Amino acid sequence: MSWKTQSFMRQLYYYLWSSRTTEPYMSLTVHFVNANFELCSRCLQTAYFPTDHTGENIAMGLRECLANWGLKEEAQTCITTDNASNMVKAMELNQWTRLQCFGHRLHLAIENAVKDEQRIKRATGLCKQLVAVFTHSWKKKAALKQAQQDLNLPQQSLVTECPTRWGSRQKMIGRVLEQSKALCQVLSEDRKTRHLVPTWQDTDVLESVNNALGPLQEFTDALSGEDYVSVSYLKPVLHLLKTATLAETDQDTNLTKDIKSRALHYIEEKYSDPVTQELLDITSFLDPRFKTSYISEENVPYIKDRVKMEMEQVAQKEQRACVTTHPMPLSAEEEPPSTSTKRKRSLGSFFKTKAVPASSTVQLEDTIKAELDNYFITPTIDGEQDPLAWWRVHNVNFPWLSKLARKYLCIPATSAPSERLFSASGNIVTCQRASLKPAKVDMLVFLAKNL
Repeated sequence: MSWKTQSFMRQLYYYLWSSRTTEPYMSLTVHFVNANFELCSRCLQTAYFPTDHTGENIAMGLRECLANWGLKEEAQTCITTDNASNMVKAMELNQWTRLQCFGHRLHLAIENAVKDEQRIKRATGLCKQLVAVFTHSWKKKAALKQAQQDLNLPQQSLVTECPTRWGSRQKMIGRVLEQSKALCQVLSEDRKTRHLVPTWQDTDVLESVNNALGPLQEFTDALSGEDYVSVSYLKPVLHLLKTATLAETDQDTNLTKDIKSRALHYIEEKYSDPVTQELLDITSFLDPRFKTSYISEENVPYIKDRVKMEMEQVAQKEQRACVTTHPMPLSAEEEPPSTSTKRKRSLGSFFKTKAVPASSTVQLEDTIKAELDNYFITPTIDGEQDPLAWWRVHNVNFPWLSKLARKYLCIPATSAPSERLFSASGNIVTCQRASLKPAKVDMLVFLAKNL
């Protein structure tokens, strides 16, 4: 791997999956912001992993993958994982900074909020039966389509809940409520399905669940993209959940208030870790849309000092690299005598003064402090604008801060990129291609995701 690729390796993600022939694989992806401030992701390796998925084996496998590509662990900023105990242990063994997947955490918060409520279990169970009836009967599908036309409802199919798909239950409930009139009309016409018509109690429960959890699906969808910066949104989203989305209102039913309270308490508890909070504060600070807007006032001085310290480390590292790569030229007294003909001096040479190193006139700390203060007074940009486009324009004014922006803003907020890689792998190792060797699977997945 080239030096340039090594220097850009910032965010690491991996996932374990099994092919149709139950062969276990571990895929490794990296995410980075290049010199032109473009967000990039690459699939590096899909390695055969025929060992127990323990924390120790996963930690060793990840280190081996990095070694195969010549990647240095110190060039990695963070790794995004779900909340499986073996993955958490692997990160602890490798001493890598870990960010929990927001989509997975939000899914668990929703499950935790509704798991002990029998009314919700009955109502969602009824929804599943409804969906099954219209999924397995072409006559019912045709009747539903006709009823949608008669009632001027959107002609959309029902959604099936999938336990492993984030938000699928919420989508199922929302679609049943949207099509409730058409569903009742079709079900009432058949004596065998009349018992599936939702009662008013079931409808109230479904509406309470929909009002409490419906807006959360939008956050998951918005944070699951990999073509734009998402990690800096986490701090604002957590603030919005607390102050608006999951805040109780007078119009909420008791069930809605209870669901909101449980979900919010779960999310706040899981994101209370100081290391995670510090990472989210730094990414929010480096986003010109937010800066310190969502950082608590007592934490702003600490985050500012932390960013300043990292800027100094980057500057000092580059200075050392510059001295090693480009040594100072010899002075006129030190230059060896030349046997060639003496070159005439140009007119401009009479006015040229000896360059003075910047470090001798302005201390590095003062330069960094001035850059940081200038960033503070620069107005924030609109929330719809691309922060990387802003840094592309202003990296000349903020040379050290822009390097930190490239380091942190490449982190994905969710594991959605790995889920997409899983789908691509499933399209390669199909029933018709179930005999592919692991080395061939590795090459095909690499080509499918990187070309």
